[in-house]
Amino acid sequence: MSRLDRIADYFAAEPMRVSAWLRLPLIGLIVLLGSDPNIKMWHTGVYYGVLAVYTASAVVWVAIAVRGQVPDWVAPAATTVDIAAVVMLCLASGAGNTELLPVFFLLPVSVAFQERPVVTAVLGTITAVAYFGILVYYIADGNWDSIPGDEYVTWAALLWLTVFTTGMCFVLKRRSERVGQLLHTREQLIVEAMRADERHNREVAERLHDGPLQDLLAARLQIEEVLERQPDPVLQAVHSSLRETAGELRGAVSSLHPQVLAELGLTAAIRELGRQHAARGTVDVITQLDDVGSPPVQPLVYRAAKELLTNAVKHGRASSIRVELTRDGDHLTLVVADDGRGFDPRDLVISVADGHIGLASLTVPIEAAGGEVAIDSAPGTGTRVSVTVPVDMAA
Repeated sequence: MSRLDRIADYFAAEPMRVSAWLRLPLIGLIVLLGSDPNIKMWHTGVYYGVLAVYTASAVVWVAIAVRGQVPDWVAPAATTVDIAAVVMLCLASGAGNTELLPVFFLLPVSVAFQERPVVTAVLGTITAVAYFGILVYYIADGNWDSIPGDEYVTWAALLWLTVFTTGMCFVLKRRSERVGQLLHTREQLIVEAMRADERHNREVAERLHDGPLQDLLAARLQIEEVLERQPDPVLQAVHSSLRETAGELRGAVSSLHPQVLAELGLTAAIRELGRQHAARGTVDVITQLDDVGSPPVQPLVYRAAKELLTNAVKHGRASSIRVELTRDGDHLTLVVADDGRGFDPRDLVISVADGHIGLASLTVPIEAAGGEVAIDSAPGTGTRVSVTVPVDMAA
């Protein structure tokens, strides 16, 4: 699961977490309302038995909510327990404890922030019906005078609260859907930016290859012809310089648009990238790469591999680098581990503030694309960076 997915799940479950914690003081309030010694309950044992079960269930809801992602069945189950517990408490307490009636007003509010208008409307309706049933029960028991105020006005107020919380829930759901649409649009913009960047790099690479590089090669051939007829140390130095420049230009062209990435896919491209670093003779590169084909996200992963290899050699001063590429379902994972000097990941914030973007230039687009970057490093212990991205981000 990506970082953005975890964030979305966290906020989606937040109403359940809040209501789970608020249910505990509500139970405390019910205990206080039922602790008056002057109240003659219909069945004290049933009352406190239901209260004990309700308290235990509330603790269970809290335990589930604090773990992070909340299963879909928890919210309706908790709501069902709320309604059943309040109704049974009112019945068990008898008409002498009408102070429990206002608790009915808290039930529609408890689900209003779960972004489920239908559930809120159904719960509010059931709560209103249950409230009216309790009133009928009290009246049938001959306790009309014990009911505070005008019971019909109170019942109408409960119906109004149901309509209000349902409307508020509908608005919250609309806003949540809008945020989801914006996140999707953001992902699409990232994809289009990657494609535009790839097209631009390809165009620049083609221009360099067909223009300046060919001119350098032609000039080098002309100098070679002259050197064959008349050796000249100055021309020989120019020839060597042209050969080095042509090699560097070829490397720049390959860096801008690696042909192996376009023709053979991500696995072969990363393997070639490791071979190029190892060929320089300063580092040993070990690759363990699964064949992942040519997924739409391959330009981003290739760019990450290139950046991490460069950092390991240039900044980490590593002598050995291990590169792994795996696919697990709909996610790709790239791992680059080195035996370099390492660093404190907390220093990345300071580096960005000082203008050294470093890994931030890698982290931002990956997280924006729905992936995540995990950095495990410490001074003197080397560095291990894991990059995970969704394969179908461009779908």
